[in-house]
Amino acid sequence: MFKSILVPIDGSEGAKKALDVACQLASQADATLHILHVPEELAHETTLVWGIGAIAIEASRQEREDIGRQVVDKAAEAARAQGITQVETVIGQGDPARTIVSEARRRGVEAIVMGSRGLSDLRGLVVGSVSHKVSHVAECTVITVR
Repeated sequence: MFKSILVPIDGSEGAKKALDVACQLASQADATLHILHVPEELAHETTLVWGIGAIAIEASRQEREDIGRQVVDKAAEAARAQGITQVETVIGQGDPARTIVSEARRRGVEAIVMGSRGLSDLRGLVVGSVSHKVSHVAECTVITVR
């Protein structure tokens, strides 16, 4: 089984489901769970999960990063509540797909578990989803959760 798993989260319901799947996998092998958030420019106001309110479209970069820290902290808390003891959190910068692949490579993870759709659903339909890009470029196993 996997000893090191990266879970990119954006606060969407899909990311929350991916975290649940990653926790199930991690608990089977006492794996390290790396939770990554990459703050993005938003095309519309977005409501996040884990009890974190909406992010306004006009939010500053600092506001997005602060909310991103809340997202990874809540995700880490949720993972620990499921019995995962080895949890690391990371706030990345840049293009989400490239950042995810880069972090996976840098950390030597064996798998990436991510939602099939995130907060940028509309843009994903036009230019390709982050999960699609990651699955084609990553050097490790990529599990996409619907």
